Amino acid sequence: MRYDFSSKVERRNTGSYKWDEMYRKKPDVSPDTIPFSVADMELMNPPEIIMGLQSFLDSAVLGYTGMTPAYRQAVVSWMKRHHGWEPQESWMVTSPGVVPAFFNAVRAFTEPGDGVILMPPVYYPFLGAIEKNGRTAVENPLLLQGSRYTIDFADLERKARDPKNKLLLFCSPHNPVGRVWSKEELCRVAEICLANHVFVVSDEIHSDLLLPGVEHTVFATLSEEAAQNCIVCTAPSKTFNLAGMQTSNIFIPNAERRKRFEQEFAKAAMGGVGILGLKACQIAYTECDEWLRQLCELLQQNHELVRDFMAQNLPQVKVFPLEGTYLQWMDFRGLGMDYRELETFMQQKAEWFLDEGYVFGKEGRGFERLNLACPTAVLQEALERLLDALQNA
Repeated sequence: MRYDFSSKVERRNTGSYKWDEMYRKKPDVSPDTIPFSVADMELMNPPEIIMGLQSFLDSAVLGYTGMTPAYRQAVVSWMKRHHGWEPQESWMVTSPGVVPAFFNAVRAFTEPGDGVILMPPVYYPFLGAIEKNGRTAVENPLLLQGSRYTIDFADLERKARDPKNKLLLFCSPHNPVGRVWSKEELCRVAEICLANHVFVVSDEIHSDLLLPGVEHTVFATLSEEAAQNCIVCTAPSKTFNLAGMQTSNIFIPNAERRKRFEQEFAKAAMGGVGILGLKACQIAYTECDEWLRQLCELLQQNHELVRDFMAQNLPQVKVFPLEGTYLQWMDFRGLGMDYRELETFMQQKAEWFLDEGYVFGKEGRGFERLNLACPTAVLQEALERLLDALQNA
């Protein structure tokens, strides 16, 4: 069947974070404006999930609930089908989200004052997880070579060699630049971290969201040594627009590391997830493969729309190739605006509400992150509005 990726969804006055933020920033925003910031979708959830939850609620008792054998099997089967990886069920730890998981990992595997390596521009909660827990952020900035970001391995090796630096928060696929790291790149990261006793927290929440022809490599599949030196953070939330269900699956192959992670969660009485999140994840992983395939077709279409529109109408704007995620990274520095001026122009003149590049680190100043998970017609309207605003500036 063909799924509906063209209908607009109504999210005003529903508590949606990005919608409320848009109205806070511009209360008189035009009624047809849709925000393209926070990484959830302006699309309906897969109908299988909605109908499955409705059916489940007809007879469910909504008490305290943990992972069932069927749930564990669904998660492992998904990883095997989509990523060629068959993790052991015993490696799984649930978490209310990937963000709580890597905050917890920072506490579990480092001490106050220890260095934690990250690769900016990068998902901004990484920095929060480091600084809010009293650790030291150690930046290993990505290299921008033409239209492609790469890892600065020489710099990574220098920083990993410092015994104060104990952990790498690694974004794979990378948010916001859209890279899906090659197996060769991942092997080099693993090699450096193993040689220098740096533990790897691999945030792979976007790993299902791949453009056609792109393959993702799970960090734990690189080698047995790499598997023992990492945790892999996954969730159905980005893939199926289930962020509000607060359910994620964290894989920790090393038994001692897994015990430490669970003990740290226990200190905050965290780790459990809700019954409906568990059920939604199980349905998604057993019934929604085709929905995801069609979603990735939409993301390819929307990426090409933005790329071609900018090339034809605003060649000063650099649109980066997209390999994974539904987040389009763009360089607006060619417009000649300071990054603060750019933010004001985007929100107040163009009515474009994005995640501003500077929130991902100073390397993102003058850049913007655009959420492509929306109907194509909505995106087309927004592009025309941006062009009109620039022409009339």
